[in-house]
Amino acid sequence: MAHAIVNPDGLHDPTPFGYSHTATVPAGTELVLVAGQYGSGPDGAVVSADFAEQVKRTFHNIGVALAAHGLDLGHVVQLRTYVVNHDVSKLGPIAGAVQELWGTKPPTQTLIGVASLATPEVLFEVEALAARP
Repeated sequence: MAHAIVNPDGLHDPTPFGYSHTATVPAGTELVLVAGQYGSGPDGAVVSADFAEQVKRTFHNIGVALAAHGLDLGHVVQLRTYVVNHDVSKLGPIAGAVQELWGTKPPTQTLIGVASLATPEVLFEVEALAARP
């Protein structure tokens, strides 16, 4: 892996919440940027109105996008997460999916609550930054 995830002493343990505090990427590492993905099927239609299902499908779609570059979720350094009408109840499905996919070394992540996304049925969207070793 080309990057390192660090959660410094003196800051709380963020991993139960599905993120890490810092990441480093060595100079000269190729970066792959993944545009905002959402819980869609191959036809672009949202696969479910259920928030948790959209979260799972969104991360699946990020994996598909990365695979096109010969990468996987383990190469992700940073996530930028957008949640429609965010409230604390939505943290569980997000953190659970991140922990399932990245275990104890999740990427850095910023969560942004928004009023809406591209279409009314989209409840969750994620951008990703990955580093090629």
